[in-house]
Amino acid sequence: MKIVIVEDDIRTQENLKILLQGERNIERVETFDTAEQAMAGASWNDTDILLADVGLPDMSGVDLIGWAHLTHPHVNAMVYTVHENSDTVFSAIKAGACGYLLKSSTPRELIESLGELYAGGAPMSPKIARMVLRDIHLQKSTHTEPENLLTSREQVILRNIDDGLSYKEVASDLHISPHTVHTHIKKIYEKVQAGSRDEVIRKARCLGWI
Repeated sequence: MKIVIVEDDIRTQENLKILLQGERNIERVETFDTAEQAMAGASWNDTDILLADVGLPDMSGVDLIGWAHLTHPHVNAMVYTVHENSDTVFSAIKAGACGYLLKSSTPRELIESLGELYAGGAPMSPKIARMVLRDIHLQKSTHTEPENLLTSREQVILRNIDDGLSYKEVASDLHISPHTVHTHIKKIYEKVQAGSRDEVIRKARCLGWI
């Protein structure tokens, strides 16, 4: 593996370099203090992994990952940071990060995550993975279809109206009085919150009720 590290904390940067250079499967480690230095000086065409903090002094690590993803799509990017708020996590993922590791991880966890990333995986700290899953579940629950408030009889009547039948024809077809049909229609209009035939049909379709 050939790795580019972008980390503005010099002690952390040096510790990472010492740790990773001691691994047999890591051929090269390049370190940079800022995103701009890395963009200008790294051997991008011959790099496998970008390991970047998000809180860098010039441009953010998220922007660097986005740049690398566009200009060198073969490079796998992983965030290595203390930042664990959801906005930062999802911004990094959207920018092209394939991994997100917190600095509270052990050295062995970091090395294993780099190997997983290189093998095509998407390593994340357990806390980050749980956050991502929670957000997906939340999005799913907020995008579920609204509960169908129409009764089965009201749905049948509305479909008949959609087919062009008059109230009298609907009444005859269902063996009920026109007055009963009118009462059902009035309730349907209230539930769908529509003021005309075309509007009630359109809204009911959009809601998936017919």
